[in-house]
Amino acid sequence: MSEETALEVTPEDLAARLKGPDAPFLLDVRERDEHAYVHIAGSRLIPLNEIPARLAELFPEGELVAYCHHGVRSLHAARWLRAHGFPRAQSLQGGIEAWSERVDPSLPRY
Repeated sequence: MSEETALEVTPEDLAARLKGPDAPFLLDVRERDEHAYVHIAGSRLIPLNEIPARLAELFPEGELVAYCHHGVRSLHAARWLRAHGFPRAQSLQGGIEAWSERVDPSLPRY
């Protein structure tokens, strides 16, 4: 398995994992206005540039899936988190855009 594969989770796989008893922590790394417009239920907003200062709010031993609009910022966040003691951090492949297309089409897109 490549590092990139390990770093990302597909929307379908995440949807299945969220239904289970050990659902991952969802971290929205977008900006406040983006989160206010649309977000995945149960996610917590910590904008990408605030993560280093708010690291204590996260649990290094748990599963964590970060997401953004298209998956670029969240991939950066997952890599950064892994380098800082979060070995199970992942990124939602394609971001909330892919989530709204493939899992929950009721969510507004932008």
